[in-house]
Amino acid sequence: MPLIAARLNKISPSQTIAISTKARALKAAGRDIISLSAGEPDFDTPQNVKQAAMRAIANGQTKYTDVSGTPALKQAIAERFRIDSGLDYRPEEIIVCTGGKQVIYNAMVATLDAGDEVIIPSPCWVSYPDIVALADGAPVIVPCGPNSGFKLRAEDLEAAITPRTKWFFLNSPNNPTGAAYDRDELRAICDVLLRHPDIWIFTDDIYDKLVYDGFQPATIVQVEPRLRDRTVTMNGCSKAYAMTGWRIGFAGAPALLIRAMDKLQSQSTSNASSISQAAALEALTGPQDFIAEMVATYQARRDLVVDMLGEADGITCHKPEGAFYVYPSMQGCIGKTSAGGAAITDDESFVVALLEEQGVAAVHGAAFVFPGHFRVSYATDTESLAEACRRIQRFCADLH
Repeated sequence: MPLIAARLNKISPSQTIAISTKARALKAAGRDIISLSAGEPDFDTPQNVKQAAMRAIANGQTKYTDVSGTPALKQAIAERFRIDSGLDYRPEEIIVCTGGKQVIYNAMVATLDAGDEVIIPSPCWVSYPDIVALADGAPVIVPCGPNSGFKLRAEDLEAAITPRTKWFFLNSPNNPTGAAYDRDELRAICDVLLRHPDIWIFTDDIYDKLVYDGFQPATIVQVEPRLRDRTVTMNGCSKAYAMTGWRIGFAGAPALLIRAMDKLQSQSTSNASSISQAAALEALTGPQDFIAEMVATYQARRDLVVDMLGEADGITCHKPEGAFYVYPSMQGCIGKTSAGGAAITDDESFVVALLEEQGVAAVHGAAFVFPGHFRVSYATDTESLAEACRRIQRFCADLH
């Protein structure tokens, strides 16, 4: 009898984590490595947030909390939803989890039966298809190429819907492309969903505060309130508040689903860290000016990276509306050989050779279910970004 459950054969280890791990190993061995593979801010958590956590420890807030989060944090989340997006969620319609990934996992495991289909536009975050598969669902991948700005068209959503469709995922701004949907683009998608009343919607808004050039982000329920009763609106503290390690994600959703997710969480992790919840309360209710400063820095970095990668032989780079990634095409490099003798047959061989020969870590596009591209995170200091882009230019110029 095998020890490992067959369900684990449905999933793979996170490929973004795998690239970061390899880059760290090379760096530990003495190599000069610039890592552009991690999906987390390089900014430190704001000081007022750290101080709130220290006060919570000093005041003895180290006990279990309610599984779905402290009443104070849930109220703050409800208020933040209202301020940021005009959404009206009651505290009983909110759950706090150990990161956004647990929100997704809870929702999928609580609702999917074997064979239920989940529509996922790609490029997509690496964890969406695996979480769906682990919950016995069937990921239905809908490619969204650069011709549409890496955004899903309403007609492609309509074509992907079948009688087995249970969920539709939307991530805006998107990881890995940075593409973000405005109200008009969401309006067309909402119109499709209104015609299919049995489909639930999961909208991942974790990057919604990281948008550039005056772009106005929007979310499904904001655009179409009639979809509220079958939508999960997910957000968290990781990206906008530079709190990745604190592990706080949250969601607003109909109370029936929140109760089911709470039930599942009660038998898995129980509550998120009490100290992290105290920190998140301060992040959501305290000064917000830190975000604008961070966004201005990211926008300058985005412009630098787009310009420099656009000058590399064989690469084209779309300028995204948000997040802190670009997703350039490396199609013009396929079929060539690197200076070190590596055959560039696809995006994975490209990023492996780039890491080994130039010391730049990026993530190959196949990890995001959209090959022929690679993801670069510009959540690192400007000097390192410029040097990394120069190395990418050299790598591409040396291909033959």
